[in-house]
Amino acid sequence: MSDPLSPDLSPVDRLRALMTRLRDRESGCPWDVEQDFSSVAPYTIEEAYEVADAIACGDMAGLRDELGDLLFQVVFHAEMAREAGLFDLDDVAREVTDKMIRRHPHVFGDAEIADAAEQTRAWEEHKAAEREAAAEAQGRRPSVLDGVTRGIPALSRAMKLQRRAARVGFDWARRADVLAKVREELDEIEAEMTETPSHARLEDELGDLLFAAVNLARVLDLDPEEALRRANAKFERRFRKVEDALGKKGKTPSESDLEEMDRIWEAVKRAESDASP
Repeated sequence: MSDPLSPDLSPVDRLRALMTRLRDRESGCPWDVEQDFSSVAPYTIEEAYEVADAIACGDMAGLRDELGDLLFQVVFHAEMAREAGLFDLDDVAREVTDKMIRRHPHVFGDAEIADAAEQTRAWEEHKAAEREAAAEAQGRRPSVLDGVTRGIPALSRAMKLQRRAARVGFDWARRADVLAKVREELDEIEAEMTETPSHARLEDELGDLLFAAVNLARVLDLDPEEALRRANAKFERRFRKVEDALGKKGKTPSESDLEEMDRIWEAVKRAESDASP
């Protein structure tokens, strides 16, 4: 076993040695030893979000740190796979390198790509061919929806599903039709609310409304995840200002009431509107 404290190892080899040491059944970390793919997966997702957050904040020092945490997650999964005799970190690096070379024939072969838009189309064609080959190997009919992972956020997955379906012509003819669908779904959830409340039915109708809203984002060429992130940030910014205003009165939100907080909220909105260019 390599020593992660050795200065003779490359940084990546030190990291790999560190993971092997942490997972050692005799001398490793009890917490690391008892983990498996499923228990580590939530941390992997969390680290990916923290990478995205550092980028959104323009925090390059934070990005370096978060990329290290995400890399650690990759090494963690690869080490568990190595222990199970499935694959190791070298296999992961080899496979992704081969795949990227295969998907960039205009860089590593004779294909010619005029611009980024054409490259995007070619990229999707390569991925579609790979999905079709995978389906054939599994003995099933390929679907245009193959490969849309269930592990990504629901809004992003809805967008991907809709884009895949749209590529083969399953799409709305006009933007107005999508907006009408949003209104239709809103009417349906309103109707459901007037009946005897059913949690399952309300959840179903709300899901349809959200799915229709994502479709509206798609036809408007907007990212629903980014739109919701901005809405979250706006709400947080405004609510903190409400808290600050109450604090100047010696109050907390729990010591106020809805009428007072709503009045401050509207004042905050007006102030932001007046300050915007």
